[in-house]
Amino acid sequence: MFRRIFLFLLVVLFQADLHSQDDSLYKGWKHQKNIFTLGLYKQPGKDSLVDFWDGVERIFGIKKSRDEKIGSSKPEFSLIPSIEYSLITGVAASINSNVVFPKKYKNASFIYFDAKQSIKKQTILEMVSNLWFANDQLNFNTDWSIMRFPQQDFGLGENSSLKLYDQLDYSYLKLHQTLSRRISKDFYVGAGIRFDYHWRIADTSSINKPLYGFREYGFSNASLSNGLSLNVLYDTRRNAVHPVGGENYFQSVLRTNSKWLGSSAAWSSMTLDARKYISFPKGSNNIIALWSYNVMTLTGVPPYLVLPHTAVDPFKNTGRGYIQGRYRGNSILMQEFEYRFGITENGFLGGVVYGNIQSVKGLQSNKFSAPIPGYGIGLRIKYNKKSNTSVALDYAWGKDGSRGFFMNLGEVF
Repeated sequence: MFRRIFLFLLVVLFQADLHSQDDSLYKGWKHQKNIFTLGLYKQPGKDSLVDFWDGVERIFGIKKSRDEKIGSSKPEFSLIPSIEYSLITGVAASINSNVVFPKKYKNASFIYFDAKQSIKKQTILEMVSNLWFANDQLNFNTDWSIMRFPQQDFGLGENSSLKLYDQLDYSYLKLHQTLSRRISKDFYVGAGIRFDYHWRIADTSSINKPLYGFREYGFSNASLSNGLSLNVLYDTRRNAVHPVGGENYFQSVLRTNSKWLGSSAAWSSMTLDARKYISFPKGSNNIIALWSYNVMTLTGVPPYLVLPHTAVDPFKNTGRGYIQGRYRGNSILMQEFEYRFGITENGFLGGVVYGNIQSVKGLQSNKFSAPIPGYGIGLRIKYNKKSNTSVALDYAWGKDGSRGFFMNLGEVF
């Protein structure tokens, strides 16, 4: 039923976009303070770009001249307090925000912050930033979080079930920091630290447990993964919050964790993250976006909670259609396709259709699973046109009845 309603709304919006090219339609709506016309009206001025704040000013009759050009001479701040729902948190009170800094040279820096309190008694504070300094010669990348995180865990490998799970409860501190230096155009090398500390780990479930999960892997009430990383980065995106056609991104991170640095175990891993953005049709603002995100354990035995899993990326976006941690193993491969298109001529509404596959490497078989598919549709609502920040609202389906809503501030990748 939901699918039919959503597709109907998309058809209506597409028809509205076609009709919106007739300027006479705007005349009747020009002075109406009605949120339902926001997606169709044209903003007076040099262009017609419209965002959420144009709508607020229009609805409340605020007469204010707004610079409509993308980009700004000062930092652009977007903040959304909300009640949201996701598969991993259930209903949660949240604050999502980002700050996009003006380009001093080519690249725009950003800081993203997220705070949540869920009905599942999860408390989450996260910050991810990507900062450029010294004429873009230096890149400073941060991924920090602290949380108390009760969650269902479905065990290892592909042959898991949503009906069989461990009820885990733990606290988690994550500090990942990388500094890279440019060695040629858009190409950087660097080093960093990786600190992952889990403590007060408890498993409160006694029935309906997975066949091979947390206890079978090796129960521990605390684990520390402390290591160093080597980083290679190629990034032609000028605004990572909203990449455009013709831009590319690649990053590899080699991580080593040693007992002499305090780690609970010695192990190493490799993360490969590649993205490509193609204008389609050529010359349009519609984008084919391709994403490959892969985490592979190279040596040793990592603690259970840092094993590669669904939604392991910094923004927890991989594998839409499945709950975070749905599949976990020694390594995980994720590939995603997304088509991003405009719905309204003024840029206020956009849409996406997407599909993904993931494959997890089991510890017992030591082989990658058959591809595990997910797919979905979504809306993009322009929140801040100066920083080109949109609110991403997606609904996705996976196998075995897995489905749910997913929300993001900015593009998913």
